[in-house]
Amino acid sequence: MIQRIQTLYLLVVVGLMSVTLFAPLAWFAGDDAAQWSLRACGVYDGEGAMMMPMYYIVAALVLAGLLPLVTIFLYNRRPLQIRLCSIEIVLLLLAVAAEVAGYALGWIFVSGQPFPVMSFLPAAALPLASILFAYLAAKAVMRDEMLVRAADRIR
Repeated sequence: MIQRIQTLYLLVVVGLMSVTLFAPLAWFAGDDAAQWSLRACGVYDGEGAMMMPMYYIVAALVLAGLLPLVTIFLYNRRPLQIRLCSIEIVLLLLAVAAEVAGYALGWIFVSGQPFPVMSFLPAAALPLASILFAYLAAKAVMRDEMLVRAADRIR
């Protein structure tokens, strides 16, 4: 049984990053019924062929998904867990920036089409939700550290 709430928060971050890694992030369409989708690996056409690779999004999402797993197993080193949660928040912000850059490059790719239509899909917002859970995990680790310090003062 999981006894620390920050473990659940960090597992939620891992789950959200896994979903973001495999779900479509944005949708593009042109006037001639051509459609493309932005995924973590790149821009794909309607048949599933990669039109433009974007492996930097994959790298950011994988790093942001693996760091919470490492953090979970460092439960004896709470100050390090707090620092890793802070680094996780920075990695998640980089993942958001990578998604925005991918969207901008997708816009450039599609802008040659007449009347291009573009939109983000719900999976693109998952790194933003993960920032909240990483913050809550850091706060819970800090609360545990304060409890341990208070117990050490009593002795």
